[in-house]
Amino acid sequence: MTSNATQQLSVLRQRIDNIDAALIYMLAERFRCTNEVGHLKAATHLPACDPAREAEQIQRLKKLAEDAGLDMAFTKAFFTFLVGEVVAKHKIIARQNQAK
Repeated sequence: MTSNATQQLSVLRQRIDNIDAALIYMLAERFRCTNEVGHLKAATHLPACDPAREAEQIQRLKKLAEDAGLDMAFTKAFFTFLVGEVVAKHKIIARQNQAK
């Protein structure tokens, strides 16, 4: 590999590392917010899962993915995974709230 290619690779990898760090912090903030939602749902006896909201989100994310040039199948798979984690946490919060 040439020196120029090595330097370009290093710059690109640094950009990727910065994006990864931002993603981690954004996900952490998202989960802090969804945990608050889980506590509110538990306190008001709302179900952990909201299929109507999820369908709205899929449509919104589809538009965002299209605008960003991001593969929709990936976007949907990622969102489905994320929501699954959130719903699981909401169920745990609801059980903990019932035990009080």
